[in-house]
Amino acid sequence: MQVRFTAEANAAFLKIIRYIAADNPLAAQRFIQQVRSASNRLAQFPQLGPRIPEFPTSQHRQFIIDPYRFFYRVEDESVWIVAVWHGKQVSAQPALP
Repeated sequence: MQVRFTAEANAAFLKIIRYIAADNPLAAQRFIQQVRSASNRLAQFPQLGPRIPEFPTSQHRQFIIDPYRFFYRVEDESVWIVAVWHGKQVSAQPALP
């Protein structure tokens, strides 16, 4: 399977990287590596992540790279990362496509 980001999730991811890099470029690189590693695991085991606790009836799942939550869905031969939230972000029903 291929792991892909929606435009919205990609924009959020890039914003996070810029935010981290402003204070600590090395930490930003480590964060990118952690996301790559998680993406590689998802490509092999797309059902690995748990369902989103706040939305148990949703088909979306999540993985966490503290303090960020990455929400994704499996569609055909792709794993789509559809949103990236900070762990302290208010849990309102996300616009998960």
